[in-house]
Amino acid sequence: MRPSQNAKDINEFNRFYNQPVEDQESFFLPSINNPNNNQLLYADCGQQTQFSALKHNQYCYVESSTGNSSELVSDSPPADTFFADDNSMMHQGSDSCPSGMHHSPDDTYHSSGNSSCFTSDGTGLKHKLKELETAMLGPDSESLESYNTTPLAAANQISSESGKWVDMMEMMPNGDLKQVLIACAKAIADNNLVTAEWLMSELRTVVSVCGSPIQRLGAYMLEGLVARLASSGSSIYKSLRCKEPTSVELMSYMHLLYEICPYFKFGYLSANGAIVDAMKEENTIHIIDFQISQGSQWITLIHALAARPGGPPRIRITGIDDSTSAYARGGGIEIVGRRLSSIAASCNVPFEFHPVAASCSDVEIEHLKVRSGEPLAVNFALILHHMPDESVGTQNHRDRLLRMVKSLTPKIVTLVEQESNTNRVQFFPRFLETLNYYLSIFESIDVALPRDHKQRINVEQHCLAREIVNIIACEGAERVERHELLERWRSRFLMAGFNPYPLSSSVNATIKTLLENYYQSYTLDERNGALYLGWMKRDLVASCAWK
Repeated sequence: MRPSQNAKDINEFNRFYNQPVEDQESFFLPSINNPNNNQLLYADCGQQTQFSALKHNQYCYVESSTGNSSELVSDSPPADTFFADDNSMMHQGSDSCPSGMHHSPDDTYHSSGNSSCFTSDGTGLKHKLKELETAMLGPDSESLESYNTTPLAAANQISSESGKWVDMMEMMPNGDLKQVLIACAKAIADNNLVTAEWLMSELRTVVSVCGSPIQRLGAYMLEGLVARLASSGSSIYKSLRCKEPTSVELMSYMHLLYEICPYFKFGYLSANGAIVDAMKEENTIHIIDFQISQGSQWITLIHALAARPGGPPRIRITGIDDSTSAYARGGGIEIVGRRLSSIAASCNVPFEFHPVAASCSDVEIEHLKVRSGEPLAVNFALILHHMPDESVGTQNHRDRLLRMVKSLTPKIVTLVEQESNTNRVQFFPRFLETLNYYLSIFESIDVALPRDHKQRINVEQHCLAREIVNIIACEGAERVERHELLERWRSRFLMAGFNPYPLSSSVNATIKTLLENYYQSYTLDERNGALYLGWMKRDLVASCAWK
């Protein structure tokens, strides 16, 4: 896609979005001691604040100097305490967000960037541990009773813990925030809650939604860890839905992400290219989209088919989406049909839209209104990873949907998925995978928008943080972000009876042209008939087609 076409796409998208983006740059930290609290508590960057006297479990409620809303921040020094000399970790200017946070003179808890926070003396460490434990877990906690065995055993255990904590403290001034996040997740995985709570209190002083990529990602990874302990990940996931803008001048969060990073365009263009290639001789096309969302993918397809030599085919789209997306769209799925119908009419393309308001897990053949002899294309773009498989319950909806689609004898089925492995793995390796995967995403956003860009914060919070929190904090049926690597998807398609449909060379060339408009660190690789879009050396999104 060339720059002129990009501008055209933006103008076309802007006509259909009619609500303004909220002007906020904030992030949430749910209360750990109220698992049923679904309200998100915000800590604003860049707004002058002052501490109130109410403190609870190393959190402080903050009253804005410009309003009455209560917010939640850690009772700790600002991030630049640790990274003042590390430009690679935090190179914010005078308008940087953390500078707006002020601490009360009465604030008695101070973190330090060196190991002096904890003494190597056993008695001193035990006393400090008890203070931390009392603050975090309450005065009745008994988890330190294990130290009260024999003097020698207690000394050895305290010495071991002291060495570990000193090592972790030394990570902070060195800017190794990633390793501290990993250490915190490992402590939670090992059910070492005292260490985990202490590390979380330290992490709150260095993460920032306005900082470097690892600081911004760290803020949401930390939220995921807090939510995991509070069992509140599911409510956070449902609350952080990408919102529509309220005027034609502004773009939605998801569309802004669509524009600044090529991930969605890569997936949509590659899938559309495969559909156009498979349907080049057809006068009628029925497309079943298992997650129509806002219908963004089909705008460029309609334009492409409108310019087809000999005239456009008749297009019928069956759009599937559940009621959750109605909030993000500002209405039901019929809105998408009206938008696409308007575009098709402007291009003189015969068009019909069939809405299916249902979860993909509930879709049956009768919902799809397939007509005999009608050439069929099925689109799975970033949706199959939401379907539970046999690892979640007795019903394997991933494989059921593939078998159902195969029974319809489609001419082509397109698959676009994130190249990540978070489905069946245990918590700690899943945390590591999420950390590495999303760090690449945050790095790619970092080169596209300034760190204090208001809408960048909204994009990361509403479009990425919800996924991160769900992957880290939720288990079982509540964990709906369950990505698999393309090799695993390949096995599922083959077992369902599909054969690979190699993407044409024109699709590859189109994607290469698209990437010329983005930062040079994006990579495109073709392997085994599939395309992989990556950042640096990390594959992030994979696209392929089947028949």
